[in-house]
Amino acid sequence: MNQLLETSAAYLKCAHTIVVFTGAGASSESGIATFRDALTGLWERFDAQRLATAQAFKADPSLVWGWYEWRRAQAQSVLPNPGHAAVAQLGRLVSKITIVTQNVDSLHERASSENVLHLHGSLSSPRCFECAIPMDVPDVDGYNLGYGSRIEPPVCPECGGLCRPGVVWFGESLPLDVWEAAVAAVAECDVLLSIGTSGAVYPAAALPKQALSSGAVVIHINPDRVAVSSENEISLVGKGGVILPQLLARAFN
Repeated sequence: MNQLLETSAAYLKCAHTIVVFTGAGASSESGIATFRDALTGLWERFDAQRLATAQAFKADPSLVWGWYEWRRAQAQSVLPNPGHAAVAQLGRLVSKITIVTQNVDSLHERASSENVLHLHGSLSSPRCFECAIPMDVPDVDGYNLGYGSRIEPPVCPECGGLCRPGVVWFGESLPLDVWEAAVAAVAECDVLLSIGTSGAVYPAAALPKQALSSGAVVIHINPDRVAVSSENEISLVGKGGVILPQLLARAFN
């Protein structure tokens, strides 16, 4: 492990352009529930078809809006973890960094990271269901939130449509401008750090493979070992909040 850390740190030190690609595991260290864990995952406890589709919102907007406001309140109640802080620090140490995240909690921004691409949207960016204009984020402090809370969505001041969560639901495409920006960043990066992602959600999971095909080094940081298929691919086993500070200390101190 020490040798792999040293090798990874050497790649980071020489890199001019870095992509940090984060999944649910990066936020779970802050206490945010993931979706697919067998016992604690959100889709083990909640029905995605009733909560995470456009059809569900049309059928019961107050239930869907209430659930996402509950999730947003949960995200606001936790703090960025050392992994988020290390990513923000890395951004101050290298020439160019792009953060591509599958997470919707905005913890990267709260840790002071910039240039964050949200592949699956953000809980902090609601928009009108009908005309898609951005809408203000409501204040959740006055809510008495829990699963099953019904909250009427705000009404769009432009068209009168209902406000929807600014996330990508099942059956929806990723935002094209964000996806194209992510693909472009991956194509030109020297190193891609893949942190806390299961590699099960496509098309996002294809980004590390695209980086490898473009000649970049891919460094996986995950509690479970990731199978590697290239000499330019490294698997570091552990949590991002533990491994990332060690990498930065070796690369830049």
